[in-house]
Amino acid sequence: MQLQQSPLVRLVLVDDQPLILAGLRVLIADTPGIELVGEAGNGRHAVRLVRSVRPDVVVMDIRMPDMDGIEATRQLMAEPGTARVLILTTFDEDEYVYAALRAGASGFLVKDMALEDIVQAIRVVAAGDALIAPSVTRRLIAAFATPAAPPQAQPDRGRLPDGVTPRETEVLTLVGRGMSNQEIAAHLTISVATAKAHVARLLTKLNTRDRVQLVIRAYEYQLVP
Repeated sequence: MQLQQSPLVRLVLVDDQPLILAGLRVLIADTPGIELVGEAGNGRHAVRLVRSVRPDVVVMDIRMPDMDGIEATRQLMAEPGTARVLILTTFDEDEYVYAALRAGASGFLVKDMALEDIVQAIRVVAAGDALIAPSVTRRLIAAFATPAAPPQAQPDRGRLPDGVTPRETEVLTLVGRGMSNQEIAAHLTISVATAKAHVARLLTKLNTRDRVQLVIRAYEYQLVP
């Protein structure tokens, strides 16, 4: 399935490592359909910048001085109509990714990803979808869907809310395994439209904003070992 690309994706990059910013800056300069509208070296500057330039997507590092990417994401997501945030991190070193997703990020990127994959991820998120790097989905959620998250943010582990049907439970399990709507449809022998409808209902019933948080819920409800 080909994604429909917006005529122009307005992008802000946030990272305290000049080499990361420089590499992405060069890539974006040669990429049609994406316009770099600002850069920031810490979360506090990022929040001010995003409020000023109103981008579509923010690629946000986590570990930064002054204000980290988690708090910056939390502040941005508390405002209506804000940009979507993609976390940029080094998974093996960063223990805050789960908290960033809970703060409202639409997904994460790993710093050793190919630059072309990062561009594609930006377009996916700009199109309104969410993204978790497939190579680390299971490790990430299994590691961070733990009581270390704020207790009030945790659902009852192992117990789905009333109103979630057996079929929706199946779909949530497959989402937790990293399957796309097409893969879910094939696995359950249903149409892609039906799979999308199940996912949409789950987003509402579980009070989640995107597919990333559905993956987290699948682990929290112990649907995925």
